[in-house]
Amino acid sequence: MLSKPVLSVAETTRILDAARAEAEKNHWAVAIVVSDDGGHPLALLRLDGAAPSTTYIATEKARTAALGRRETKVYEDMINNGRTAFLSAPLLGTLEGGVPVSVDGHVIGAVGVSGVKSEQDAQIAKAGIQALGV
Repeated sequence: MLSKPVLSVAETTRILDAARAEAEKNHWAVAIVVSDDGGHPLALLRLDGAAPSTTYIATEKARTAALGRRETKVYEDMINNGRTAFLSAPLLGTLEGGVPVSVDGHVIGAVGVSGVKSEQDAQIAKAGIQALGV
């Protein structure tokens, strides 16, 4: 039987708190979603001033990063470099800002952020993940 690490409430909270701190430090109004390895939301936070649509987009970014086992920037780059057929893929979060959480070679979840420039969304997601020290 195989076993792998999973995100607990404690780790999920640590990610969310660190991502929130990064966003608030920069005065960025965003939504932050932490998902499990199947892309199912474990936590969601929409900061004051973030548009309602950011929660949907952040959720899809987290889902896409978890299911695809890679940063969503990879998909955005593929499309921007001419692989437009990828637009028909059943993944909706193909903009930068979704980052997988990996431990010992296993993707155990992802963080999706939406509300500012895509690279800033990714910066927030990565700051959250760094709080795990992995």
